[in-house]
Amino acid sequence: MGQFVDLTSGDGFVFPAWVAQPDAAPRGAVVVLQEIFGVNSHIRAVADRFAARGYLAVAPSTFHRVKPGVDLGYTGDDMQAGMGLKAAVEALPAPGVMPDIQAAIDYAAAQSGRKVGIVGFCWGGLLTWRAACTLTGLSAAVPYYGGGMTSPDEAARQPRVPVLAHFGERDHWIPVDSVQAFARAQPGAEVHIYAADHGFNCDQRGSYDEPAAMTARDRTLAFFDKHLA
Repeated sequence: MGQFVDLTSGDGFVFPAWVAQPDAAPRGAVVVLQEIFGVNSHIRAVADRFAARGYLAVAPSTFHRVKPGVDLGYTGDDMQAGMGLKAAVEALPAPGVMPDIQAAIDYAAAQSGRKVGIVGFCWGGLLTWRAACTLTGLSAAVPYYGGGMTSPDEAARQPRVPVLAHFGERDHWIPVDSVQAFARAQPGAEVHIYAADHGFNCDQRGSYDEPAAMTARDRTLAFFDKHLA
């Protein structure tokens, strides 16, 4: 359903994105932001599922500035490699990878002619939150277990669009008390906590939790249907 295309950032940097087209005219567009494992088979499948729901889906490679062609699995070695790549991207001079995400948003808007939402997982959840607060052209944002987004500095940001956030109560990377503090700091955001671990949406991980994933999926689709119509 999808294929890689090259996008060009505002500074001229060229990077790939997985683009999945719906069978009919798009009802909207969704930018899908990767975990620390690259635009791997799971992220491509997420984009393809959004396309099957009628959305144009664009999943940019947010690692490309530090290493091209990243496609990791979920072993311990993959985790270590992904954490290193994330640290390298986070260490880039400002604005880092955000212009690449803006390019993906702009591409999604131009190709679909419709409103654009953004969804991201793990590190991509953090980038989704930052995009909601700093980038243009979005109408809705859905971060999943965004590592770091519940820190005081991140929670102090102000989103420009409606936000729906998903977290797991057993997530050892994101303490529940920090999620609760984030919810208090962001009363306009819709925050849900599931009886699940970090990565509960990914059916390729041992932490996959089908009931939580399906409930979060239904809420996400309803949220996008409402704000991208």
